[in-house]
Amino acid sequence: MSLTELSGESAPESVPGPAPAVPARSPRRAAPLAALLLRLHFYAGVLIAPFLVVAALTGLAYTVTPQLDQLLYGDQLTVASVGEQRRSLADQVTAARNAHPTGDLVSVAPGTGDQTTRVVFALEELGEKQHTVYVDPYTGAVQGQLTTWFGSTPATTWLDDLHRNLHLGEFGRHYSEIAASWLWVLALGGIILWWRRRNNGRGRAKHLLVPDLSAAKGVRRTRSWHATTGVWLAVGLLFLAATGLTWSRFAGANFGTGLDALDARRPVLSTTLDGAPSAGGGEHQHGGASAPAAADPATFDRVLAVARDAGLSGPVEISPGAPGTAWAVAQTDNAWPVRLDQVAVDPATNAVTARNDFAGWSLLAKLSALGVQAHMGLLFGVVNQILLAALAVGLLCVIVWGCRMWWQRRPTRADRRAPVGAPPARGGLRGLPWWVVLLGVPVVVAVGWALPWFGIPLLGFLVVDVVVGALARRRGGRQRDPAALAG
Repeated sequence: MSLTELSGESAPESVPGPAPAVPARSPRRAAPLAALLLRLHFYAGVLIAPFLVVAALTGLAYTVTPQLDQLLYGDQLTVASVGEQRRSLADQVTAARNAHPTGDLVSVAPGTGDQTTRVVFALEELGEKQHTVYVDPYTGAVQGQLTTWFGSTPATTWLDDLHRNLHLGEFGRHYSEIAASWLWVLALGGIILWWRRRNNGRGRAKHLLVPDLSAAKGVRRTRSWHATTGVWLAVGLLFLAATGLTWSRFAGANFGTGLDALDARRPVLSTTLDGAPSAGGGEHQHGGASAPAAADPATFDRVLAVARDAGLSGPVEISPGAPGTAWAVAQTDNAWPVRLDQVAVDPATNAVTARNDFAGWSLLAKLSALGVQAHMGLLFGVVNQILLAALAVGLLCVIVWGCRMWWQRRPTRADRRAPVGAPPARGGLRGLPWWVVLLGVPVVVAVGWALPWFGIPLLGFLVVDVVVGALARRRGGRQRDPAALAG
């Protein structure tokens, strides 16, 4: 298959009969930049596809975690019947402590509606994980306990680890970062290539978004499904790539450095009573306390009442502070419209000592928080889950169609038979104009530094491609030398 066909350029149609008055155009070759992009898109698709398949499958499984939690842990998470009168938090905390005598009490999330109250205990041997005791807020009965990770049930935690690192720890996080680092490249590159193809043919506007099934057969029909589906998914895939990179190991660290430089991180609620800022401020912190005291259960009712008077409605989480510090109360409603305000309450005076309102966050901090919730399928509830599932299934279809195109383009003649199709021809890099190289190299270097798992594979691809191309030209030159001497 020629480079002209691979790059999407249209060959001129032959005109029967007498020669036209205007000379026919010579066949157009793909621009060097388009040829390079096509080759990069092909190799990235082949090499990165396994990472994307795993990310799509594990992400698809994660979208059903709310329903899975209810199926597996419904007896702990919800009450059998909603009563008219709630028991005091003091009674509920006491019941939880009786059921779980050991560990530091780090937070209490009062139950709302049919949700149980969650009383969380930290134990040194659990590390980041905790023991959560679930209490019926209407009867005060303990309904069970689970080992949780920042509020996530064991099943959700298992699927979350599977999606993030394949249960391989820090080493496994490389897979998800590679997938997120290249997903946006594949999406944008595919759109550009498809736009060029439709721009050089008829029906551009129509078949940019609708598969061309009228006359297309074989690889052309598969390419049409592959490309138009990719166009429909592009915005969602770019969103998943961007939000996923904020959690990644290397690109996420660079993103955090950028937020620090712009002073755009999520503000940290101060729980000190002298006005000094609190230490820490991570995404998963439970309030501002680093060493909770043995809290008096009765204090939870007073602190909650102060927080309600301060305007914190809906589900909240109360985190007792260390001696001499304030208690933190934070809204935990992650569904749109989110309620993420926080207040610090002095348990001795019942006074609000600090506030951290979502409205006062920087734009980047707000977008980051909302993006995280949407990526996890929480922001818009079931609709969010359906959209994420559709993106995962669509991405799998695009990958399958891409691999099928590779197989359909294989030579089938007896003297040229091959298991798969040949890659697009090289040479685009050498044909780039000087100004493209001058402008493009610094941009690519900067992006590669910010996204190391994009930059390293890209550098490897370019080096291998240049070396293999040079060896092929050298080998071809040696084969021509005897003929040249004989002539």
